[in-house]
Amino acid sequence: MKYLIMMYPNAEVMDALSEEERNAVFQGHGEFMNKIKETGEFVGTLALAGTDQSSVVRVRGGVPAVTDGPYAESKEFVGGFYVVEVKDRDRAHELAAMIPDAAVEGLGIEVRPIVFSDGASA
Repeated sequence: MKYLIMMYPNAEVMDALSEEERNAVFQGHGEFMNKIKETGEFVGTLALAGTDQSSVVRVRGGVPAVTDGPYAESKEFVGGFYVVEVKDRDRAHELAAMIPDAAVEGLGIEVRPIVFSDGASA
């Protein structure tokens, strides 16, 4: 079964970390990817730009309108994700717990099953 494991960075939380702690989080992602590539559970990953670079498109009356900013105002936003293929939900939770962000006070990792995909990496 494939799962989407999403990370929600919070700028206030990340800014409160020391440079050493932030570097450990970033380095931990590389270690995490290496581990799950070795086990064959890695499908793919993406890191997303901040919400200051996002835009929202809405079509009203057949006319698209583009506005700046995130869809929803929030301190937390999807900053990136991993797609993994594992035997069950418990294993997906085990992998999520290995992501360094999970150990940072004020951050968490969301795990959601993928019910449909149309592509080589998802």
